[in-house]
Amino acid sequence: MLDGQMYPFLADGDFEWNADRTEITFKIKSAAKWNDGTPVTAEDVAYTWATHVKYNTPTGSANTPYIENIEAVDAQTVVIKAKLGEDGKAVNPLLVEAYLSTNYVIQKAWTEVLEERVAGDPTALLADPAEDVAYSGAYGKYFADDTKVVYIRNEEYWGQDASMWGKLPAPKYLAHVIFKDNAAGTTALQAGEVDVSQQFNSNVQDFWLEQGLPISTYLPEAPYGIGASLPTAFFNLNSPGLDQAAVRKAIAIAVDYPTIIANAMTNQSATFDQVPRSLMNPTDGEQALYDHDAVADLQWAGNDIEGAKALLDEAGVVDSDGDGWREYNGEKLSYVATCPNGWSDWQAAIEVVAAAGKEIGIEITTNYPEWSVYQTVVTKSDAPLPEEGYDIFMMWSDGAGPTQPWGRIRKLLSSEFIGMPSNWNGNWGQYSNPDADALINAIPAETDEAKLKEMYTELVNIYLTEVPSFTLMYRPQSFHTVNESVWTNFPHADDGTNPPVPPLDLTDGWSIAGLYNLTLVNP
Repeated sequence: MLDGQMYPFLADGDFEWNADRTEITFKIKSAAKWNDGTPVTAEDVAYTWATHVKYNTPTGSANTPYIENIEAVDAQTVVIKAKLGEDGKAVNPLLVEAYLSTNYVIQKAWTEVLEERVAGDPTALLADPAEDVAYSGAYGKYFADDTKVVYIRNEEYWGQDASMWGKLPAPKYLAHVIFKDNAAGTTALQAGEVDVSQQFNSNVQDFWLEQGLPISTYLPEAPYGIGASLPTAFFNLNSPGLDQAAVRKAIAIAVDYPTIIANAMTNQSATFDQVPRSLMNPTDGEQALYDHDAVADLQWAGNDIEGAKALLDEAGVVDSDGDGWREYNGEKLSYVATCPNGWSDWQAAIEVVAAAGKEIGIEITTNYPEWSVYQTVVTKSDAPLPEEGYDIFMMWSDGAGPTQPWGRIRKLLSSEFIGMPSNWNGNWGQYSNPDADALINAIPAETDEAKLKEMYTELVNIYLTEVPSFTLMYRPQSFHTVNESVWTNFPHADDGTNPPVPPLDLTDGWSIAGLYNLTLVNP
């Protein structure tokens, strides 16, 4: 997540596109083994794909529009054939690439056992707990119940080969304790019962500044982590008045973001002065992809009450009856802002959004339904959101990944998600803009960096002008707080590792490299 690059583990070197960008070829390391000692082969990769397609798994249905087939050329060589459009070009090269790093390879022999066990029933196949699954990584299941999940190191792990680490990861066990709430998790972290904490710990700096504990974060100063994701407030564009960009932008620029960051996030977010808002997360790679100067006059850092009032006045959205609230088409502007109950940092942010409305003559009240209700309403994109209760509502946006920032922008702006009965992707406010759609569709096939920057800059321009939604904070993709009373040498910014190990709890992506750097404080 730090540089947006893909580093091979099972693969022997980088993948390669052919000249027409219609096929990807890569090889499997000859040293790669399953935990039963048999080789990982290209046929395993091909059969994994074939199984997804045959049983129409979520992975299969999500990728068949972009991948035609995956074939084993020989024992080590894999070819991924992209689905082609009418122009003979790959429909979406970015999503073909993303398949490589976002889907597991499953052993063909084990899959055949599974198929026989479920008698080819797709529902039973997806529901099978796979207790006997073959795995190619360093750890396998040791124990699991309602309180903890424990992995144990495979002492025969092929990663000891010279083509990989040349040794085993340091910990013999990886244990994930399931706490009842954040407070319990924080107490365990303070007591040294947790080595790596992926939860939000408020005022995290107090652990070392006031309590003197051997606890630290990836960055030594605020915001303490890498803000890879962008929790976002969406507008219900069917609500009276919210179909007007002036009303949406007035609310957005009036919000007191410094208060959100200080209170809801206890400063574990960069400010919008430090990282001006766009469609990008704060990582250097994404920030380099758009022209900052070209959109500077559209960006806002918040608390612009007078600017918001001026926008509304200019649009003719005024208080005509003297009751203190503005009207549009003769109707008082009154909205409900919401997020799931119990999501404390989001609730604190929504309260700040509501307070901004009062400052500019727009009534905004708050409501916090339970997640079980909230998610069914927000994700039902084949029907308009209810006018009551979901005028302004919070959802997430994509963090770092192989398709970013394109994937995040697609999910914030693309009209393709409108009309889906179960939409877990994005654009929950159901915004539609043909110009944005055209740019989103064109980016995956573009390879010219200058043109890509122009396209991304135009999308930022559209987003900050139209304001169909607005980011409330930058949030770490995973909070990464470590207690070094037992283990030390966890990843920290500028620690000299090359490539640097990202703060993803040593369990995701390249961050598992950190498991090989750990040492015991008292061996």
